[in-house]
Amino acid sequence: MSSRIASCSCGQLSIEVNGEPRGVGVCHCFACQRRTGSVFAALASFTAPYSVSGKATEYVRTGDQGAQFIFRFCPVCGTNLFHTEVGEDDSVSVAVGAFADPAFPAPTVSVYDCRRHSWVQLPSDVEAFSKDP
Repeated sequence: MSSRIASCSCGQLSIEVNGEPRGVGVCHCFACQRRTGSVFAALASFTAPYSVSGKATEYVRTGDQGAQFIFRFCPVCGTNLFHTEVGEDDSVSVAVGAFADPAFPAPTVSVYDCRRHSWVQLPSDVEAFSKDP
């Protein structure tokens, strides 16, 4: 089974995941826009187990449908590297850009498309949802 390593900007925090992503998507919600400093977040979900190296700072956010998400940041450089959902121990979502791999699989899903900036163009085969399905 192949593995991938994603790391923060300074290299202090990293996560190693195994296998292919369960899914790759983009989220245009305002919380992700603020969290990333970009106009959307690009995330890849992987099945546990995974391995984390380094120290992370945690931030818990409650989503629109009541689920709680624990976001992990590097306390040195501030990179938001990965997050998990409280009560869902079988997966982890990792920031796609942290893999620094231009050949990483493209997204297949777009959520909160109602908040997508008008100039953001997605591939025609991406399934778009107005909110989070």
